[in-house]
Amino acid sequence: MKLDHINIVCADLERTAAFYEAVFGLVRGFSAVLQGEWIERVTGLPGAHARCLFLEAPAGGARMELIQYLEPAGSADDRNSLANTRGLRHLAFEVDDMAALLETLARLGVEPISPPVEVPFRVGNLGRKELLYFHDPDGVLVEAAAYAPLS
Repeated sequence: MKLDHINIVCADLERTAAFYEAVFGLVRGFSAVLQGEWIERVTGLPGAHARCLFLEAPAGGARMELIQYLEPAGSADDRNSLANTRGLRHLAFEVDDMAALLETLARLGVEPISPPVEVPFRVGNLGRKELLYFHDPDGVLVEAAAYAPLS
């Protein structure tokens, strides 16, 4: 078994795609318009009409599926951006250079929740972990993680 993709419903597909391209270097893959009986059936949304775009990491792995529902339009729930809300809570990306990521976030006007924090224990066989949380344009909680071997 492997993770195929994660899905984010966004208010503006182009804005959200540009954000993940700029912050994590993801690249555009398959895109489509979703409409008709099949999407209404699978989503349970009569009249569903959406735009879909997959973003992929150059190194491979699970993909990110962005969907913008044109009909019926959804709404945001600010509680979903809090770390303690039940359900799928955040996306985590491994980065090589936390300082470069912070510069990118600053250039984009994205305020991290805190400065990077080092986890006070070894994270499995990955070693030391430094992480920070921030939000994407739709309020999705995102984690950036950098690992360093233990000395």
